[in-house]
Amino acid sequence: MPSVWTRSADELHREYIANTEALYRAVGRAAADELDGFMRSAALWVWRAAGAVTESCVGAYNALYSKGKEPPAALLWDLTGRVCAAEAPLPPVFFWSMAERDAQSGRDNSRVFVRMTANLLLSLAAADGEISRGEAERIADVCARLEAVCDGAGVKAAKRPLDPMDYVTTSEPSFADKAPPAASAAPAGKRAEDAKAPAESAPKTRPLEELMAELDGLVGLSGVKDEVKSLVNLVKVRALRAEAGLPVPDVSLHMVFTGNPGTGKTTVARLLGELYAALGALKTGQLIEVDRSGLVAGYVGQTAIKTAQVIDSALGGVLFIDEAYSLASGGENDFGREAIETLLKGMEDHRGELVVIAAGYSGPMERFINSNPGLESRFNKYIHFPDYTPEELEAIFRLQCDKQGYVLSPEAGERLAALLRELYDNRDDNFGNGRTVRNLFEDAVSRQADRLGALASPTREELMTLLPQDLEDKKEENDT
Repeated sequence: MPSVWTRSADELHREYIANTEALYRAVGRAAADELDGFMRSAALWVWRAAGAVTESCVGAYNALYSKGKEPPAALLWDLTGRVCAAEAPLPPVFFWSMAERDAQSGRDNSRVFVRMTANLLLSLAAADGEISRGEAERIADVCARLEAVCDGAGVKAAKRPLDPMDYVTTSEPSFADKAPPAASAAPAGKRAEDAKAPAESAPKTRPLEELMAELDGLVGLSGVKDEVKSLVNLVKVRALRAEAGLPVPDVSLHMVFTGNPGTGKTTVARLLGELYAALGALKTGQLIEVDRSGLVAGYVGQTAIKTAQVIDSALGGVLFIDEAYSLASGGENDFGREAIETLLKGMEDHRGELVVIAAGYSGPMERFINSNPGLESRFNKYIHFPDYTPEELEAIFRLQCDKQGYVLSPEAGERLAALLRELYDNRDDNFGNGRTVRNLFEDAVSRQADRLGALASPTREELMTLLPQDLEDKKEENDT
């Protein structure tokens, strides 16, 4: 059995930089934020199976940042909480694109990335001087998810990948097993555990007029709004026909949302749930949001139980499955297929009690729905969420300003319009739409704070006003 190797935080950072710089030559530096986030999530997931979370883990976590990016600043108590709440990370979006390019070009960059991930995660697992069996199993699981994407895209096979089980040095119980139950609860809003809250905790139904006004107040999305209003009219007329004693056609309310990140899919899904509840088509209208990790378990037989629990928690409302195509990313023995079958059965068993919305990128979602006849028959309504135009992105930014008590100087307004046009014209698969604008706003507020911090007594107007220098593009900063 190989001996455990440990790295200081500085050594691990140098190792991380060497690997990521090689990767960026293949996929471009735009993937940096997503890659750093993926590796940090994977580290938390691996450490959840460790015997302990130590200060050396903190140093290792804070070393996971690409060149030109801000390093994390986690402390031991903070990292402990994140480890307790960790969930298995999904393959990053850029990795799907890389695998597809590899399949077309005959290259194997995506396979190399899997080996790189295994190496880095083994180094992270060894941060406390030991690699437990649980840690090795989780590293193998992360790499298996990545390999499934390569296999699904048809990337040529590489040499035998590392087997993390070869590096196990201890059978110490996992940190998660030692942690008190309250500490190991997942954070609110995303995971299946959150979905177990009783339906009574859902907010009271708002009036239909208020909900429609909120829909109309969303920036852009004119086509999406028309589709939603058509659905609302359909539900209204069905209710009127029922009251009149007329036959009511059996209509599926399940649907597919397609589009890039940050285009408002989750926001509209939440509104739809409330609209259906206001119209009486759903009992409570709550939104339960999950991804693959919220439905798929790591062992045979557990996925069906986990998926059924999520379905039960969503009854009376909307089950929103983000990046739903990842459920069909593996081979015939992948547990994601078990989740799909359980989901289809739940949709059939709970007609009228549940609306399922599957969401993700257009291409992968089309392949996902076409992969199973049951999915094709149940998801017959598609709504596409287009990228926001530069003008709509600017409107989103100005809404943020209004909400937070900021104003743009005339020069800053011109700078903002030019910057958003440039970001839009040069957008790629990683473009975050509204999410990008929110990040831009937060960066502008931070720069303004740094600028005003040098003043003894800034005026109210100065505290409110954003100037052109507060709106520098991060890319431009990194290039200087």
